[in-house]
Amino acid sequence: MAKLSWKPGNMLYPVPAVMVSCKREGERPNIITVAWAGTVNTNPPMVSISVRPERYSYNIIKETGEFVINLVTKELVYATDFCGVRSGKDVDKFAEMKLHETESKEVTAPGIAESPVNIECRVVSEQPLGSHTLFLAKVVNVQVDDRYMDEKGRFDLNASGLTAYSHGEYFELGKKLGKFGYSVNKKTDGKGKNSKNKLKSKPSAKKKDRKK
Repeated sequence: MAKLSWKPGNMLYPVPAVMVSCKREGERPNIITVAWAGTVNTNPPMVSISVRPERYSYNIIKETGEFVINLVTKELVYATDFCGVRSGKDVDKFAEMKLHETESKEVTAPGIAESPVNIECRVVSEQPLGSHTLFLAKVVNVQVDDRYMDEKGRFDLNASGLTAYSHGEYFELGKKLGKFGYSVNKKTDGKGKNSKNKLKSKPSAKKKDRKK
């Protein structure tokens, strides 16, 4: 096996392809597809998106300082691709893709009702980096689809059919390979008990007699 050296480029895949909704006051809302979105901080919760200045949504986000990140499921992949290649100047993407607005709690931009998670964001800073400008934002509210609440009251996001974007192609997330921390967790005997308990022998008869 040999390695090939390529020129520097963005080869960090897979990534989430998300639908970012935004809106100017008095205008119809728009959706931009963003493949460069990421988690930045836990406390306070913060995210980032990178947008080209020539994109129609760029000035909307820059002027309003708000946007909503909508996670994508396999049912939304077609709309996600459409919203990434068509401009909001020319088409009403909500209407064209038969998507519905859901009212946000903390920002004026609406979320997408068909998305399992709507992350309401308020921009705290922007940084021009070259081809893209990075918008750093604080998460001010999150809305989730109650269809994915299980019987224990836990939000089962992975049951929604989430997708990923890798090197120009969309994929549905598949087989679960493990969970966070599984590499250092103690193995169990299948009954929730530590397997090392099996190695403990029963006390001998002599030891029992001494206890009497």
